[in-house]
Amino acid sequence: MLIGWDGRRRIVWAVDAAALALGLRPGMVATQAQALVPGLVTHDADPAADDAALDRLALWVLRHYAPVVAADPPDGIAIDASGAAHLSGGETRMLAELVSRLTAAGVQARAAMAATYGAAHALARFAAKPTAVVANDATKAALANLPIATLRLSPDLVTSLRRMGFDRIGELAAQPRAPLALRFGPEPSRRLDQAHGRLFEPISPIRAAALIEAHHDFVEPIGAVETLTRYIGRLVVDLCARLDEQCLGARRLDLRFHRVDSHIEAIRIGTVRPTRDVGRLTRLLCDRLETVDPGLGIERMTLAAPITEPLAYRSAATRLSDAAEPDVTGLIDSLLNRVGAEYLYRLTFVASDVPERSVRKVAPLSGPTLGRWPQHWPRPTRLLARPEPIDTLALLPDHPPTHFTWRGVRRRVKHADGPERIYGEWRHRDAELTAVRDYFQVEDDTGQRFWLFRAGDGEDADTGSQRWFLHGVFG
Repeated sequence: MLIGWDGRRRIVWAVDAAALALGLRPGMVATQAQALVPGLVTHDADPAADDAALDRLALWVLRHYAPVVAADPPDGIAIDASGAAHLSGGETRMLAELVSRLTAAGVQARAAMAATYGAAHALARFAAKPTAVVANDATKAALANLPIATLRLSPDLVTSLRRMGFDRIGELAAQPRAPLALRFGPEPSRRLDQAHGRLFEPISPIRAAALIEAHHDFVEPIGAVETLTRYIGRLVVDLCARLDEQCLGARRLDLRFHRVDSHIEAIRIGTVRPTRDVGRLTRLLCDRLETVDPGLGIERMTLAAPITEPLAYRSAATRLSDAAEPDVTGLIDSLLNRVGAEYLYRLTFVASDVPERSVRKVAPLSGPTLGRWPQHWPRPTRLLARPEPIDTLALLPDHPPTHFTWRGVRRRVKHADGPERIYGEWRHRDAELTAVRDYFQVEDDTGQRFWLFRAGDGEDADTGSQRWFLHGVFG
């Protein structure tokens, strides 16, 4: 338990799970807590060190997840990921990865994404398990059943509202504004408007001390796409010149548009290799301009490179007879920023007899891998993510099916080859010690070819359920 100062009082600053189970709570007078739990182990709180650690964590999030990040003391981080979630595979996948990486580092975290900062703040603390993503049109419903303490009201104001019978945000939001403001002041209405998106709430993004960046301020706000494109090109030239001075290449760029209403629009792009190619970086940034809302005008543009790497030069050819190696990094960068990193990969061989374990995804430009798939038995060109059950009829134990029904379509088997027996891998789990699969290549009367298997050897129930599945499609 941590003990800190509130004015002249020593209070409980923070508690762990064991202290919570004993009835101790933050804000409790320290002497009361020590009287309730004899022998309580306490430590002095260090708010300055906590704030510094939170800033470092915010900078880490800035580098890896979003271009607009702010620390939200004492225990939160505000992230505007509207222009960057696509690089992490979407909002849901981004939050899951963020929480997973923090958990692996020993930081327990919950995260939520919503249309407003106020809503995300409330949902992260009272609804995320451990993540939650709420659509823009579902914000009101998601907030209705949350306690009023999630509106970031002062403790005294929360106590006064509860005495009047207000426990949930929905109950407070249903009240007329004038009597509410007369009795409790403007704060409840302001927080409600911020949470529901009726009142804009700016955040002050954190900035790394050694960040390489370029910016441009405008005398008059701009908003035309052509003007934005022109200044993006200028910023890229300036930034690449600064990268060149340090022999670095950019792996990630953040372009922030500061609007006149204090709102920040941002876009983020990534590259598979460090680069200072002005044309490519300009094109990638301009391709994302359609996601930017200039509002009433943009008064400042800032381009930063949060992730950089040493840039190794490579000559196109060492001799006149040498052919230059094809460079596909430009194409990969374009696809990466349009469809997301999760959809761009290569497949490589993994030493495993089980088909779904014999492949894994690697980065598009990763080096060559050792090993090849076995050639003695053909494999389908399309392997399903999971084997799908089918209805079929076959003579046990070694005969192929005469027909099968998959996804509602009944198909008659015209030709078949097999079985190919594949044994389970006991090193993964005990259930595979005796498990087998018998695979068949079959062709229906329309010429389509499929890869089917029976779970089990057709005789012993310990080897599998004896049910049939479709695992892949040829051609």
